[in-house]
Amino acid sequence: MTSSTFRIGGEREVRRLGFGAMHLNVASGARKSSVAVARRAVELGVTLIDTAQLYSWGANEELLAEALHPYPDDLLIATKVGVAPPDGPREAALCGRPDFLKKQVDEGLRRLRLDRIELLQLHRVDPEVPLADQVGALREQQEAGKIVHIGLSEVTVEQLAQARQVADIASVQNRYSMLYREYEDVLDACTEAGIAFLPWRPVHPAASQPAGEIAAVATELGATPAQVALAWLLHRSPVMVPIPGTGRVAHLEENVAAADLELSDDQYQRLDGVARR
Repeated sequence: MTSSTFRIGGEREVRRLGFGAMHLNVASGARKSSVAVARRAVELGVTLIDTAQLYSWGANEELLAEALHPYPDDLLIATKVGVAPPDGPREAALCGRPDFLKKQVDEGLRRLRLDRIELLQLHRVDPEVPLADQVGALREQQEAGKIVHIGLSEVTVEQLAQARQVADIASVQNRYSMLYREYEDVLDACTEAGIAFLPWRPVHPAASQPAGEIAAVATELGATPAQVALAWLLHRSPVMVPIPGTGRVAHLEENVAAADLELSDDQYQRLDGVARR
């Protein structure tokens, strides 16, 4: 039986099915329903919610604070820094300059109404700035008490190894799903090191499979293809902490229920075979 929890950084226990807040609509007309989704996630027992300054340029963080502050003691809010908003003719761009990262940490603390961020992730590695400088800036914020744990997003095995020479890395957030396996080697490295792996876009495109092995296993379990995709991820590695996102309560409830699905070894292998083909 797969474990239902994981300890971020070996310390902070969370349920292994989190929630990605990116799809929460911050517009005034949709704000009430978005707040309801965030609150329902907590009611359902979700203890890790992922956001980022990139999501509506901080408005997503503010919405979570509006919905959930003061936060329950068992809730971990993770956010990300390292992307600069558009400025005149310039489009949004990666920015890993230490001064910019430190500024974004302070902005995240203010918007989330936190004294410290429990999991602060580098949204992308800026190729124009040495990785050691980017991770070093976050380590300095950690030493200052503004960050508890440091994470990375969209990194290679080599970048993960380099970052770990500078600071303890508690999580990696790369795109990964049953049918998207580009970062298999990164997942394996995280599994070996006990680093949380937070796959983004964890369901698509498996949820859209109308037939075949995914649909067959869904029928056997009385579940949806999306739930099967999430159950497969939880079975795949003990460090896996999927963060499916949605802006609808019904979809949220469907996703969270996937944590209770148990795949047999035969079902897991059949699904794994689909992905490898």
